[in-house]
Amino acid sequence: MIKITVGIEGMACGMCEAHINDAVRQAFSVKKVTSSHTKKQTVIIAENDISEQDLKNAISKAGYDVVSVSSEPYEKKGLFGKRG
Repeated sequence: MIKITVGIEGMACGMCEAHINDAVRQAFSVKKVTSSHTKKQTVIIAENDISEQDLKNAISKAGYDVVSVSSEPYEKKGLFGKRG
């Protein structure tokens, strides 16, 4: 699985977060998507990588500006996972 963090400008409230989450869910097959207007970012957990350009297109269609995209491998941490 992969974790994609998207920096987004233009979110002002919880409704903006929901709007972006819905846009991402409609455009891509994702496991989880969460947005934060205070952090100005959306975090997506997906089985497969999503192209940066496709993400930018889907989010800009929703009316927001993508300022950064980064991805990294994602491992689900168990409830009793080891702490280091």
